[in-house]
Amino acid sequence: MDIEKRIKEIEDELKITKYNKSTEKHILKLKARLTYLRKQLDEQKKREKKRISKEGVKKQGNARVSLIGPPSVGKSMLFNRLTNAKSEVGDYAFTTLEVQPGILKYKGAEIQILDMPGLIEGAAKGRGNGREILSIARDSNLILLLVDVYNYNLDIILKEIHEFGIRLNKKRPKISLKRTERGGIKIASTVELKVSEDSLREIAWEFGYRNAEILIKDDISVEDFLDFLAGNRVYIPAVLAINKVDVADEDSVAYLKKEFSGWNPIFISASEGTNLDALKEMIFEKIGLIRVYLKPQSGKIDYDAPLILRRGATVEDVCNSIHRDFSKKFRYAMIWGKSVKFPGQHVGLEHQVEDEDVVRLVIRK
Repeated sequence: MDIEKRIKEIEDELKITKYNKSTEKHILKLKARLTYLRKQLDEQKKREKKRISKEGVKKQGNARVSLIGPPSVGKSMLFNRLTNAKSEVGDYAFTTLEVQPGILKYKGAEIQILDMPGLIEGAAKGRGNGREILSIARDSNLILLLVDVYNYNLDIILKEIHEFGIRLNKKRPKISLKRTERGGIKIASTVELKVSEDSLREIAWEFGYRNAEILIKDDISVEDFLDFLAGNRVYIPAVLAINKVDVADEDSVAYLKKEFSGWNPIFISASEGTNLDALKEMIFEKIGLIRVYLKPQSGKIDYDAPLILRRGATVEDVCNSIHRDFSKKFRYAMIWGKSVKFPGQHVGLEHQVEDEDVVRLVIRK
C-alpha cells in the first residue's frame, strides 16, 4: 500500500479512537507504526531528491538563526532591524517569497539571521514551500519564533515544526540501543521510568527490533522513545518574540504574558525598535555563545575582537580556533576571569573557559 495512504488511514483511526485502558495498547501501536511510516516516507523523499537544494543559503558567521512565524507579523521588518539588510516589507501576506540571509553583529559575534517566508498550516507536508523552509530551519542553532499582539496563534506553527521532526527547547533523550543475536528486547535504566518496559518493547517491535539491549538514562515519555527510534529528530533552542507591543494596551500584554508564560516571551516593536537590544542579548545567550579575549605576551588585549566560542568550550578549543598546531605545542595557559579561582591561574587544555575570560597561551617554540 502507498505509504502516504497508510499514514492517512492511521491518522484517521487515531482521531476516532477514544483513549481508555482497553485501547491504550492499540493506540501505542498505532503511534509507533505512524512514526515508523513517516520515517520511511522521509527517507523515500530523500531518495527521490524532492528536498530543497541548500545551495545559495550558505552558513556564515558564528551561528545561524531562523526567523519563523505566520505571514504578516513583521518578520522582514525585524530582520532588517537586526541585520541592517533590505528585505522587502509590506502590509500583506507572503511579502517574503524566498529565504533572505543577513548578519547580526553583536558583542563581537556575527550571527546569521534567515528571514523565512510565512509558515502556514500543512507546511510540514509541503504546502507553501513548507518543507523547504523547515529543512533549512533544521540546520539552525536557534529558531526565533515571531508572532504579534493580534496574530498570536502559535499552535499551527509549533505543530508544523514538530511534525517535521524539530524539537524546540528539549534535550535529546539519553538512550542507547545495541542489536543482539538473541535474548529478545532487554531494557535497563538508571532512573525510574514512568513508561512501562512492556510498552517500550511493543514500540521497538514495531520498528523491527527483535533482539536488542536498550539503556535509558532519562525519565522518558513515549514520544521521546519514538523520536529516538525514528532517528531523524533535531533538538534546537527557541526564543519567542511578540511584535507590535507599541500598539497593544496593558490588558492585552498582561493576557499574552500569562498565555505564553512557559515560553518567557520577549515583547518587541520592530517598527519602533522597542526591546531589540534585549532580544539580541537573548539570542546571544540562548545560542550559548561566549567571548574569550587573548592576552599577547607583549601588547594590549584587543577587547574589540574576541574569539567567539560555545558555552562549554575548553582551552583546547581556544588553541584550535587560532591554529591547529597550538594544541600540539601547548605547555599551559594563564587565565583571568570567572572560570578560575585567582587571576593568572595556570590551567591545562581540558579547562573550560567562561564568557569574557582573558587567556594567555604559553606554547613550546
